[in-house]
Amino acid sequence: MIHATIRMKMPGQKLGKAVEILRSMVERTRVQPGCVSCRIYHDEQEEDMIMIEELWRSQEEHECHLRSAEYRNVLLVVEMAHKEPEIRFSEFSASTGVETIEKARS
Repeated sequence: MIHATIRMKMPGQKLGKAVEILRSMVERTRVQPGCVSCRIYHDEQEEDMIMIEELWRSQEEHECHLRSAEYRNVLLVVEMAHKEPEIRFSEFSASTGVETIEKARS
């Protein structure tokens, strides 16, 4: 699995346009092969901060997404950012849920 995040601070006057572009991209990305999830988040404590989070089944499917015309929209928004965004790609082979909490607390 590939976990991808981009966290960026947008100039106030560009925030609305950035969110509009990203919402459109998210809807189309969610139906791409290999996309487990794709979401946009707005930081309540830093009002001009937004984050895109994606989860992909495989490196190959994620790389296909990075080469897509759809991803150009993400890069366009990144260029609109107030300063250099935080971009992270993490690969992992397993994940757990509530069972980890239950195991730790028992």
